Amino acid sequence: MGDWESEAVPDFQIFITSLGMQAMVFMGELSNPVTNETKVELPRAKYLIETIAMIKEKTKGNLTYEEQKSVDDMLYTLRLKYAEKAK
Repeated sequence: MGDWESEAVPDFQIFITSLGMQAMVFMGELSNPVTNETKVELPRAKYLIETIAMIKEKTKGNLTYEEQKSVDDMLYTLRLKYAEKAK
């Protein structure tokens, strides 16, 4: 087949990373890929961080070591950046 849709396989770590990247955009750490602008929107970043934390809680005991580490590392990084921005 060869097209993207037939080859795309959902991946938990990529899903968590995409949420984390969105949070980084909302914290002004990365530019918006559509507008190429940097804008701080902390309430939106906080929502995404809390969403990842909820996913962590709801998937407790069902993740591989690598998946759990990915979630933990992402939350640590995002919470640290959020605390710096919210000062």
